[in-house]
Amino acid sequence: MTFVWGGSVGSTVASPLEEYYTDKNVLITGATGFIGKVLLEKLLRSCPAIKSAYVLVRPKAGQSPSARITDMINCRLFDRLKVEQPDFAEKIVAVNSDLTQPDLNLSKEDQNTLTDCINIVFHCAATIRFNEPLKDAMQLNVLATQKMLKLAHRMKNLEVFIHVSTAYANCDRELIEEVVYQPPVDYRRLIDTLEWMDDELVSLITPKLLGERPNTYTYTKALAEYLVQQECGNLNVAIVRPSIVGASWKEPFPGWIDNFNGPSGIFIAAGKGILRTMRASNSAVADLVPVDVVINTTLTAAWYSGSHRPRSLLVYNCTTGAINPFHWGEVENCINMTFKTNPLEQAFRRPNVNLRSNPFTNRYWTTVSHTLPALLYDAYLWLTGQKPRMMKTITRLHKAMMVLEYFTSHSWEWNTDNVAMLMNQMGAEDKKMFNFDVRQLHWAEYMENYCMGMKQYVLNEELSGLPAARKHLNKLRNIRYTFNTVLVILIWRVFIARSQMARNIWYFVVSMCFKFLSYFRASSTMRY
Repeated sequence: MTFVWGGSVGSTVASPLEEYYTDKNVLITGATGFIGKVLLEKLLRSCPAIKSAYVLVRPKAGQSPSARITDMINCRLFDRLKVEQPDFAEKIVAVNSDLTQPDLNLSKEDQNTLTDCINIVFHCAATIRFNEPLKDAMQLNVLATQKMLKLAHRMKNLEVFIHVSTAYANCDRELIEEVVYQPPVDYRRLIDTLEWMDDELVSLITPKLLGERPNTYTYTKALAEYLVQQECGNLNVAIVRPSIVGASWKEPFPGWIDNFNGPSGIFIAAGKGILRTMRASNSAVADLVPVDVVINTTLTAAWYSGSHRPRSLLVYNCTTGAINPFHWGEVENCINMTFKTNPLEQAFRRPNVNLRSNPFTNRYWTTVSHTLPALLYDAYLWLTGQKPRMMKTITRLHKAMMVLEYFTSHSWEWNTDNVAMLMNQMGAEDKKMFNFDVRQLHWAEYMENYCMGMKQYVLNEELSGLPAARKHLNKLRNIRYTFNTVLVILIWRVFIARSQMARNIWYFVVSMCFKFLSYFRASSTMRY
């Protein structure tokens, strides 16, 4: 695994992007989330001359916003920043806020501070639970965006408002261009309707509202995009649409990730040997995009809109499928190879996940490879006085797979003209420091770093434990071979040895195998 530092260490002249962010006050929502915290780290590290980074944070589990930010910056993501800029935390201002409350739950003093000083807004906050109840998804993805726009309209020095959406907001289309599409329902009427409906009635009408979209996440993100277009007024706005956001490619170091969201939890289950089969199309494009690519695109989009002030709202499809496609079949191979070479600790079985496009075949193998082994293992735990847990894990895994099935079984065609334009507007130094050119991405290397990142940063497994993990994997392999041998002997004794017809078939198959081997040896001898 190769670790490469990004950025331009030692550079004395500010690049155009660095210059743009100099003395700017930036506001970030969702700063404690995956994308938000990477955005904050990159902004502070690559644009050290920014004035302040204000982050909207709500109290949680008895922790104040300031305490949550302190905990966050103590994670490994900020290790490089701590070395390069030991005083970086002084520029972070935690603001007590709740996006679901009226006026974002901001105090009058905080409202006045933000409206007086903020120059750039990055609205990253959203619920990423795909099957969130519609009312909750509307609150977090649509109404919160509306409140942020209302606040932005009051900002006296605002230069640009960046809304982070998703490339799958319009996944009911095969070709997705860099435009805002009108949703089938007027978001204003839907907001009014949901106010008087009870939860049971909302759940009944949700499938009808979703139409061909797979979940409430993609549906509400589409509504939020249209709301931004309709209510931005004279604000300078841009929308960034990432696809499936994965571990970092290069910055602040390869493979950084800190959550089980999206495909990451599935990858870990495969590495542990729990996941053996999954419904997916081997030929479908796995539109993974590294998180640092998303952040670099976002920061560059803010610079371009803020400094060039385009006449209309710009949308950026931050995807890889149209530029450097990578397929789910290739993902399967990379996962199996990496975790067999560098296994996770205490694996349940040897990693060997298989993707199957046929739902009936996948259902059969799900029963054989997931449910039955889980029941047997839980029976063993129960008999030995331990608490059964494997069926619970398998049930959660199946729910996660069902959520992802839609995205692993379909491909989309993306238009990325605006992303190409953005890249062409950058100077050579900025292209290095804020690199989002995915044509340079080598997928096999990226996937290896991704897997190792999950091992180190999500599961907190040290690389020094690899020899023991490999030994454990070899032990599992020997157990498997022993089990298969015993099973063959039992089948012989119970079925074949008692039937003359079965014995004849068995001898015929064995004789054919010996003939094939003899032919192969003879051919090899003649060749030499």
